[in-house]
Amino acid sequence: MRPSSRNVRNPKPTAKSRADEAGAAPQASQPGQRALSVYRALRKAIIEQALSPGMKLPEDAIGDRLGVSRTLVREALGRLSIEGLVELKPNRGASVAYPTLEEARDVFDVRRGLERLVAEMLAGRLTRAQADQLERHVRMEEAALGRDGPESIRLAGEFHIKLVEMTGNALLVRYVEEVSSRCSLILAIYGRPHSSECAVSEHRQLIDALLKGDSRQAADLMDHHLQAVVSRALIAPRVDRDIRDLLGPYAASEGLSPT
Repeated sequence: MRPSSRNVRNPKPTAKSRADEAGAAPQASQPGQRALSVYRALRKAIIEQALSPGMKLPEDAIGDRLGVSRTLVREALGRLSIEGLVELKPNRGASVAYPTLEEARDVFDVRRGLERLVAEMLAGRLTRAQADQLERHVRMEEAALGRDGPESIRLAGEFHIKLVEMTGNALLVRYVEEVSSRCSLILAIYGRPHSSECAVSEHRQLIDALLKGDSRQAADLMDHHLQAVVSRALIAPRVDRDIRDLLGPYAASEGLSPT
């Protein structure tokens, strides 16, 4: 006896099964993806100075423009505040950060220490495929030279993010991403026009040193590179001087002498 058609009829596909068959992401993952997209859009706009330092960031206006809820905007702004790109003040809302030169020096000091470690970890471990990936990125940096200062700054920062991701150290990736974001904002504020041009050749030198496997040379090159970035950005190195030296000329002008 043949089974009835009622018993062999395929069940009506659910929304989830249709999405799975089509290879689409499940609905539950969409809010997380949209939050990430909001974060990326705001981050890029800040680093490229479409949103200028000090500018207010109203959640409702951003949500309207990006087509998302204020909740997702708030989540993205919170993440950007952790990276130092956004300032969140009680009862005053969010605004694009405007770091001082003193803060800028502190950030670059921390970055130099972190990225020396990146260079030491990658030296001798960088694969040919990874080097080719970095080389393709450097060619993108070259294409942006003299054409778009903000894009050059963003691409230069992304080069360093790619490096740290290649270490496979999740904690180091997190710290370098945060400090690199702050540095990109600093360079956008204080950097001179075309100050990233020398950095492209320095990036190639770093790739070569990492392939050679000399961890000391690679770390020194990284340190020299970041110091040069600071110099080109007109962030004068900090000089700690004794207050007695600073007051010396003024004491002499008034006929005062040391006790």
